[in-house]
Amino acid sequence: MATPLTAFETLAALEAEGLTVREHAGWKTHSRDAATGKKFGPVVGVLIHHTAGHDDKELCFKGRSDLPGPLCHAWLGKTDGLWLLSAGRANHAGSVDLDVVNALRNERSPLPVDNQANADGNDVLYGLEIENRGNGKDPYPDAQYRKAVLWAAALCRAHGWSEKSIAGHKEVQPGKVDPSFDMDDFRSDVKKQLADTPIKTTPAKPGTPVTPPVASKPRVDLSRLIGAAKTDPAAKQGHVTYMAGTNLTEAALVKLGYLAKTYAGDGSFGSKTVAAYAKWQRHLGYTGDDANGIPGAKSLTELGKKSGLFTITA
Repeated sequence: MATPLTAFETLAALEAEGLTVREHAGWKTHSRDAATGKKFGPVVGVLIHHTAGHDDKELCFKGRSDLPGPLCHAWLGKTDGLWLLSAGRANHAGSVDLDVVNALRNERSPLPVDNQANADGNDVLYGLEIENRGNGKDPYPDAQYRKAVLWAAALCRAHGWSEKSIAGHKEVQPGKVDPSFDMDDFRSDVKKQLADTPIKTTPAKPGTPVTPPVASKPRVDLSRLIGAAKTDPAAKQGHVTYMAGTNLTEAALVKLGYLAKTYAGDGSFGSKTVAAYAKWQRHLGYTGDDANGIPGAKSLTELGKKSGLFTITA
């Protein structure tokens, strides 16, 4: 745990890492501390997001009617560079899994599964929003990805943290899928950067070369999804076993016309979802017990491929 960097310290850390930084008007005092009565910090790590859109810097600064800004500490555009939006508490992380927060605090790897939302991530995590649609088809330009690595490395270096203090939003909050690249690869690139001496000059010079990621689709864990399909229908209303995977599966079933949208998105693999999945299995030619609504490797792989929404891990 550490005291958050001041605005001055943040600028110094980022510029020392080799970043050219742009400052949004008012960013040094723009925060949610006063409005929530909760002070930012102590901090335990940094969180990486994608914005799920384009040209959204001002949205991240001002927020929405249902979620006041700032929505991150820094926004990283495809071509517009790195912008600082807040030096205090920001609405970027939401409710997160306390086990994952503790793992970041203690730099334990690998991170535990995010199966709860029982801690306030806005209290303890820095947040970077990367301008990207997050649909698996929107690339991250080399320069943009490199700046994300430098941003994370700068904060880790300033606090004496390793790359194990970094997480993606999809790793801390059930149901989230951002960012749309592999976080193990990202942490590896930050680790390489931390092994180098800070550049201490601006504009940025290339440090350790990194390969920009190919935007990837979210992954559904087959074994966890099977557990949800077997557990949720008989459980108490609102029970959730595997929110992220269930929501992605339901979204795919909705997209292909097998499930009404009304029954999707609550994270529970209920009886309606089982019935819809059974229809999908029958569409693929399965019968009898092979079309019982419990996902299998082949049917789930085909669902992800056909919908274009996810890939699977066994």
